[in-house]
Amino acid sequence: MDGKRRGRRVGLGVAGTILALAASLSAAAQPKGCQKVVLEGEATAGQEWRAAFGEGWVFRVLPIAPGKAGYSGWDLVVDREEPAGFPDALLVATPPYDSINEREVGTTFGLRAQDAIGWNPRSFRFLRNAAAFKESQKVYRALIQAGRSKSGTAAAQRLMELERQSAAGEFRILDARLAPGISDAAPYAEHWALALPRTAHSFEAASAGKSTPLGELHWMRFSITLWLPGSWKAPKEVHVTPAGCME
Repeated sequence: MDGKRRGRRVGLGVAGTILALAASLSAAAQPKGCQKVVLEGEATAGQEWRAAFGEGWVFRVLPIAPGKAGYSGWDLVVDREEPAGFPDALLVATPPYDSINEREVGTTFGLRAQDAIGWNPRSFRFLRNAAAFKESQKVYRALIQAGRSKSGTAAAQRLMELERQSAAGEFRILDARLAPGISDAAPYAEHWALALPRTAHSFEAASAGKSTPLGELHWMRFSITLWLPGSWKAPKEVHVTPAGCME
C-alpha cells in the first residue's frame, strides 16, 4: 500500500473525535469577508493536473497509484509550490483518514467508476497557513503512530485546533469518460450510482479490452471553487470574485 493511503489506518474512535471537534470549531474559524477563487481543468488517467492559486499554494489532481488492486482515479491535493511531502494540506483538514473520503475520486473502498463520478460535487477543507500546515504534518504522523491511545486523542484535538486556519472548497465534475464496473454497487454507494445521470459522462471500453468489477476512470473535466479570506493574493490569471464565507 503506497504512502498516499497510509492515512486510512487511523482508528475509528480517533476519526470520530476528529469529526466531532471539527463541527465545534468550524464556525469560529471563519473570516468576516471572503473571496471565491475558481479553477477549471481536466485530467487524463495517469496524468497530474495542477494550478497555483496564490500565496505559495498549489492545487493538484494527482493520479492514484494502481497498485495490486488496479485502482484508477485521482486524489485531490493542496500543497506548497515547493512540495512539502505527505500528508498534504487538504488531507489533514478533511477527515476521516481511515475511510472513504471526498478527497479521493477513484475506484477505491469498493467504489465502481460510475459511483465515483456520481458522487458529485464533493466538499473539502484545506489549511491555508504555511506554519499551521507544517505543524499539522508532524501532528498527523504522531496521530498515525498513537492510534486510539490518549496521546492519539490529544493529537486529533490539536489537528482540529489547527483547522481554524483552514478554508472550504468544492470539487465539481463537469464531464467524464469511464469504463463502467460490472459488479453491483456497494450498499453505501447505491445513492451515488443513482445520481450518475446528473453528471455529464460517456462510457468507453476498458483499456485491456475486458470489463472489470470496478471499472476504470479515463478522463474528467472539473471546476474547483475555493473560499479564501478577502485579503488573499491570487495570481492575476485566476478568476476571483467577492463572496460570502463558507463554513
